[in-house]
Amino acid sequence: MKRNLMMVGMVVASALVSQSALADAGLDLAKAKNCMACHAVATKLVGPAYKDVAAKYAGQKDAEAKLAAKVIKGGSGTWGAIPMPANPQVNEAEAKTLVKWVLSQK
Repeated sequence: MKRNLMMVGMVVASALVSQSALADAGLDLAKAKNCMACHAVATKLVGPAYKDVAAKYAGQKDAEAKLAAKVIKGGSGTWGAIPMPANPQVNEAEAKTLVKWVLSQK
């Protein structure tokens, strides 16, 4: 029993560290790649708030792949008339990190 509780504690601690690392990496990457010039976590700027993006795509199986492609290639029409420009400075791995972070916003 004691061993099982210890294992559960380790799993929970690992999950918390992973969430914290994702939060730090995602926000740092969003700042470094200039995403924050048009987006904010909780409020609409030029583009939608990240929490609104997370709410819109919650539960969609293909959301990560779809949004990672939009980060790199840009897009238009989903959030209104202002298009999101392409971001060729963001590679595929960075786009996936950014999208996972965006989708984790509440």
